[in-house]
Amino acid sequence: MCLGIPGRVVGWIEGQPELARVDVAGRERAVHVGLLAPDLPRVGEWIVIHSGFAMDRIDEETAKRSLEFLADYTA
Repeated sequence: MCLGIPGRVVGWIEGQPELARVDVAGRERAVHVGLLAPDLPRVGEWIVIHSGFAMDRIDEETAKRSLEFLADYTA
């Protein structure tokens, strides 16, 4: 089973244009966003992450519902 986790882009890793800083449930992580090229996500956009790679964009409402589900599931 594969699980994609939502995260919000908060910035970029200096000198590495395909690595974004992403807030994932309150923790910042480096995520490779090259699979979304040529239209890389912007700061504030939500993405789905799997194994350190951004797989897709999602809207904020979907991201929040997913995070709530995961929080309930792991509680």
